[in-house]
Amino acid sequence: RERKKMGVPLVCHGHSRPVVDVSYSPVTPDGFFLISASKDSNPMLRNGETGDWIGTFEGHKGAVWSCSLDKHAMRAASASADFTAKIWNALTGDELHSFEHKHIVRACAFSEDTHLLLTGGMEKILRIFDMNRPDAPPKEVGNSPGSIRTVEWLHSDNTILSSCTDTGDIRLWDIRSDKIVQTLETKFPVTSAEVSQDGRYITTADGSSVKFWDANNFGLLKSYEMPCNVESASLEPKLGNTFIAGGEDMWVHRFDFQTGEEIGCNKGHHGPVHCVRYSPGGESYTSGSEDGTVRIWEVVGSVNHEEKESDQSGNVKLVAEEVVRKAESLRISEKAAEAK
Repeated sequence: RERKKMGVPLVCHGHSRPVVDVSYSPVTPDGFFLISASKDSNPMLRNGETGDWIGTFEGHKGAVWSCSLDKHAMRAASASADFTAKIWNALTGDELHSFEHKHIVRACAFSEDTHLLLTGGMEKILRIFDMNRPDAPPKEVGNSPGSIRTVEWLHSDNTILSSCTDTGDIRLWDIRSDKIVQTLETKFPVTSAEVSQDGRYITTADGSSVKFWDANNFGLLKSYEMPCNVESASLEPKLGNTFIAGGEDMWVHRFDFQTGEEIGCNKGHHGPVHCVRYSPGGESYTSGSEDGTVRIWEVVGSVNHEEKESDQSGNVKLVAEEVVRKAESLRISEKAAEAK
């Protein structure tokens, strides 16, 4: 069966270096939002549906490896090579707090209740910061066997999940006992971990395989071999019937969850794909790449046949055209007045 070629993406420019993480907010009364982390040290916030640039969080002095929005999209978090994790006001762009670390911070995640921030990185320590008491020392959980690559919350913020940069497996920690309650075994280091919106599944990427685990009893449900090494995978949030994966071959592949059969392939990036995520409603998904662009792909047959450019200059251009139009109409009315 011929693979469906997907519609043309919205291309979001603005980053000057590789994009290494993307994250969506849930749907809020104002719509849903997308944040991207880049080695250019400036995380960017966008409208999750249109890709339109909303703002840039300025203040990091090193690559930003991870980014996250709280569930109300009121605050953003970022983890950086400058040895800090920062919290931002997502409405104004102001820095609310900077949490100092002793080494590169690789991953960050807001708790579901939005009161806690979880971080991990080269120090091999998981830290939990209390947003209500940002100056209080963080709670430290366990000793990781290696530099931490990914962190996620599950089970109503009672369990945290982490993976390491240089060793396989995913560790699940009970934050009440500080103990590892379960280890999910993988052959290669896990480069991406996602807990599904309904809390039922954990989706991981390691080496060239995408795996799905039961988030409650931790059994391995499915494991699929991909056409290349993949860095990131995401499960469709509403029906859970498809998943996407991106990696070394620069393409974003879409698969049937039940069979693992490839049902679509998006081509357009000019470098490896570092991160992919489905939007909260599953009607589109985003990819971030070594090429410095964020691309938003529609799931349904797209009507547009050319690449839609979405960036700051787009807005500026519209304003400029509007000014020219107004000037033209003024000139016309002046001429009409002179002719009388």
